[in-house]
Amino acid sequence: MAVTDEAIQKIKAMIVSGELAPGDRLPPEKELSERLGLSRNSMREAVKALEVIRVLDVRRGDGTYVTSLEPHLLLEAISFVVDMHDDDSLLELFAVRRMLESQATGLAAGNATADEAQALLEEISSIDPGTVSIDDLVAHDIRFHREVVRLTRNDYLASLIESLSSQTVRARVWRGVTEQGAVERTLSEHRAIAEAIAAHDSALATSLATAHVAGVERWLRQAATA
Repeated sequence: MAVTDEAIQKIKAMIVSGELAPGDRLPPEKELSERLGLSRNSMREAVKALEVIRVLDVRRGDGTYVTSLEPHLLLEAISFVVDMHDDDSLLELFAVRRMLESQATGLAAGNATADEAQALLEEISSIDPGTVSIDDLVAHDIRFHREVVRLTRNDYLASLIESLSSQTVRARVWRGVTEQGAVERTLSEHRAIAEAIAAHDSALATSLATAHVAGVERWLRQAATA
């Protein structure tokens, strides 16, 4: 194992064991390197690496702290990778989103309260299909799916889907502009999903979400080969 990797693993072990908790300040570099039996240089490189993946927060002139370790922070590295996708890999992102979001929607159906389900229906009713712009439709689409995923009560799942979904916005705009009936279809499918969630029908909600995301995926595949 490389010396820097060893330093990373030892700092990680301190966090996992609870010796360092979220928000804690790390001991001074000299003290920590001596305690772990590592050189200060390898310790410095390890801290840099852990800062990049948002495990540590280096505050110049103050010290180095463990971050909150919240899911949205720790999954930022995935967002970085997703941001670098090309058009050929966009279909793969949609496939992953379809698998994750369909199951998330089923979980939401099991968890949603009556008020939460009603809020989803009101979000859909706030959109006038006759006057809505494509930009507003996509903004609604993002709000709707974000709220559905939030109802899973699983922050890691929500953050992971968010990191994938944010990179499919362009495709959703393309579809809204080019496909006839896209506005009405989107709102109709959202309403069906919301009604399944309100009825606590997890199987139906899962199936409807699968078909919903797959519809955009299918359109994108056809557009790419046209």
